[in-house]
Amino acid sequence: MAALLLLQDICKSYYLGEEEQPVLRNINLTVAAGEFLAVLGPSGSGKTTLMNIIGCLDVPTCGHYVLDGISVDTLNEKEMAKVRNRKIGFVFQNFQLLPRLTALGNVELPLVYSGLKTVERRARATAVLEQVGLGEKLRSYPNQLSGGQQQRVAIARAMVTNPAIILADEPTGALDQTTGQQIMELFGELNQAGSTIIMITHNREVAKVAGRTVRILDGELIEGGEARARRNYRYVRRQYRP
Repeated sequence: MAALLLLQDICKSYYLGEEEQPVLRNINLTVAAGEFLAVLGPSGSGKTTLMNIIGCLDVPTCGHYVLDGISVDTLNEKEMAKVRNRKIGFVFQNFQLLPRLTALGNVELPLVYSGLKTVERRARATAVLEQVGLGEKLRSYPNQLSGGQQQRVAIARAMVTNPAIILADEPTGALDQTTGQQIMELFGELNQAGSTIIMITHNREVAKVAGRTVRILDGELIEGGEARARRNYRYVRRQYRP
């Protein structure tokens, strides 16, 4: 499988006055197209910062990031926003649905900015809602849906733009165990259908659903991905020079 995402020597620091506070240290990771990867770590380990960099919500202090052939670390803010909107679908712990929009309206929203006509937007949003088992809830508002149903809407919203990667941040964190298991089964089905998924979690049981798990602790990946990322980096950069 081709390398879809590649991080090489990624670091991230914040500053309190003149004092440097490192959060990520020399992160090396490759993710293949069609892979289901879990990034497992406790609170304060740096996994949220890593997610923000992968999601083009933040920029690293140093290192290189290639996503679907694009050298992200060379982009300006406007270009990063375009990559974020076109290449990444987000699923958050607390769903982040707009309460005044129906399930269909929430899923349709990312397509509004793409210039698609209304008929095409609604057809695509309807199709992905049916795919996640909510074909009968198109006109329901978030407060009329259970937590599991709201998360399915959020997953459909992440899928609707056909992104290169679905990036899920603690997707079962606000759900009970049974509902969480159902959501993880859905992620497994989406991955089997070809979706590339990166999931951020602190839960070892949830991480077991993924095809591969890497652990992050104190800002460092302590297993998985490092050597292969270094080998693949030169190849990817040769193929996709900006």
